[in-house]
Amino acid sequence: MGFLDLTNGLINNMSKIDILAFGAHPDDVELGCAGTILLQTSLGAKVGVIDLTKGELGTRGNTFIRKKEADIAANKMNLIFRENLGFQDGFFENNEQNKLAVITKIRAYQPSIILCNTNFDRHPDHGRASDLIYDACFLSGLEKITTTYNNIVQKPHRPQALYNYLQYNDQKPDFVVDISKFMNLKMDVIKSYSSQFYNPESNESDTLISKKSFLDLVKNRCADLGRFISVDYAEGFLTNRYLGSRNLFDLL
Repeated sequence: MGFLDLTNGLINNMSKIDILAFGAHPDDVELGCAGTILLQTSLGAKVGVIDLTKGELGTRGNTFIRKKEADIAANKMNLIFRENLGFQDGFFENNEQNKLAVITKIRAYQPSIILCNTNFDRHPDHGRASDLIYDACFLSGLEKITTTYNNIVQKPHRPQALYNYLQYNDQKPDFVVDISKFMNLKMDVIKSYSSQFYNPESNESDTLISKKSFLDLVKNRCADLGRFISVDYAEGFLTNRYLGSRNLFDLL
């Protein structure tokens, strides 16, 4: 299934989506919440991804390769679209300019749920991305902040919820999502970034994620989270608000 690249303009009947996932770098979303995205798209949800940077500081590969890999992963996740804001990898700031860029996207796609990087992680970009997206989600709902898209003044829109997907650091999640049916496909999606992960024929420098054991660690972590809710695999998330339920049995 191909995805629709809406970078150059919204398609009218696609303008409102269900979930918008942000990643500081291409592959962040895949590593953190690809299983959840696969689950939600299988249920009919419209999901889009916006990468903040092109990952130009990545040790392996280059931005051209990363773009191709990100598109392959997008197709596997059945995304409606995938975009890249082109912020500076390693050095982007949570400033007015970048907030407005994110606000414009939130107002354009009007998601009910935002997914983004965890608030504190090994890579400093992840925490900055989390703060930036959190601020933009709130500010996007303020009427007196004016943004335009395709020369049209946008209406305010504040997502109903923002959830941070877990990444490298060992953080205790606020809730976990059963991804058992999608674990193998999640791993296949991650492997779309073939330049980044284990390749015995590569002549590029070794990195933490290029080690043979890294993908095993990803799968094992999902298995560890899954055991707490008596399923095979799960992904963890943090939230900045109380979680609610209309039925106790929804929490089983």
